[in-house]
Amino acid sequence: MAENYFALFELPQGFALDSSALEARWRQMAARVHPDRFATATPAERRVAMQWASTINEGYRVLKSPLLRARYLCEQAGFDLQTESNTRMDGAFLMRQMEWREALDDARASGDPDAFARLASEIHQARVHMEASVAELIDRERNFDVAAIKIREWMFIDKLSAEVQSASHELADRQH
Repeated sequence: MAENYFALFELPQGFALDSSALEARWRQMAARVHPDRFATATPAERRVAMQWASTINEGYRVLKSPLLRARYLCEQAGFDLQTESNTRMDGAFLMRQMEWREALDDARASGDPDAFARLASEIHQARVHMEASVAELIDRERNFDVAAIKIREWMFIDKLSAEVQSASHELADRQH
């Protein structure tokens, strides 16, 4: 099997990625190991094809997602993100986390859909900025240590975004 997902899809290793090339290559590779092509194959051949299909699909899933791709690149460079044990983050980001949490609590308490929309927009902008920052750290600066910190922050942003979306949907459901 390929040494890494970039090699598997014959793409240059980096955060910046040609998503159309990734999708085209994935479709091509997935078609080669599709179960229908192995209907009359031996059990061993079917098993190998299924393993390849699993690897291809997992590689596609990881490379397609900017956050997962960033995590993967750090891990490939030998930097363990230690997402379960390392909570080190920038002090300013920690303050921003608290502000966002308070804004979410306020939006829930007020039941104001506009408050949720404003918070969701602010978090979206933070995510866009975080993605650009991580891209710079990985592709240009090759600073995986700092990128790992930013990726952990990005993970928080994505989790909070999902919470805001869920709370907003709950409010909309109660109003209907």
